[in-house]
Amino acid sequence: MLSEKKMRLLLFIAVACLHVLLILFLAFSVKAAAQTPPESARVMKVTDLAEEIPLPPPPPELPPPPPVRANLPEAESIAENMIATDTPPPQTVAPSRVITPVPVNPVPEYLPIYQVSVAPKFDEKEIAAAVIYPEIAKRSGIEGRVILELFVDRSGLVRQIRILQEIPPNRGFGEAAVKAFTGRRGAPAEANGEPVSTRYRYPVTFRLR
Repeated sequence: MLSEKKMRLLLFIAVACLHVLLILFLAFSVKAAAQTPPESARVMKVTDLAEEIPLPPPPPELPPPPPVRANLPEAESIAENMIATDTPPPQTVAPSRVITPVPVNPVPEYLPIYQVSVAPKFDEKEIAAAVIYPEIAKRSGIEGRVILELFVDRSGLVRQIRILQEIPPNRGFGEAAVKAFTGRRGAPAEANGEPVSTRYRYPVTFRLR
């Protein structure tokens, strides 16, 4: 058997040989790599190609077409035709007429009672006979009072009636008073001695006997 010293010596020699081989292998690889020239990296863009390719020249502009000249008559012939044919026709002026509108059913102006000198008059007996006491108020024993506004034209005819006050209301007194004066004619009002249309108040009292 080999002694321990010889074993160590052999192991040392083996390790040294491996180191030498490794150094030689690395040196050979570095040399080979140095001899091979590296390829230069190159990046090409689409925009570079577009810039390098020249664009085609624009098409040449076409000359404008010649103006089309219509076969127009000369200025002198046009003037002669205008003088010969453009004669204005004779004009007749119709006499002007003034049309006055005719009012249809004119509405009379009803003066207030303080602007007339004589108030219209009605026959009190005829009015009392025309007034019909409301049956509902009569059965209930109710008396009432109505104030009417009469629109009397210059002929003394009652044209319009308004109920200004009815006491008590909704008992038929207003309707009875209006029916008594509907279509009634009396003496018209007067202002400066002439008949005029007026509106004035007329009270109607309902009493049980």
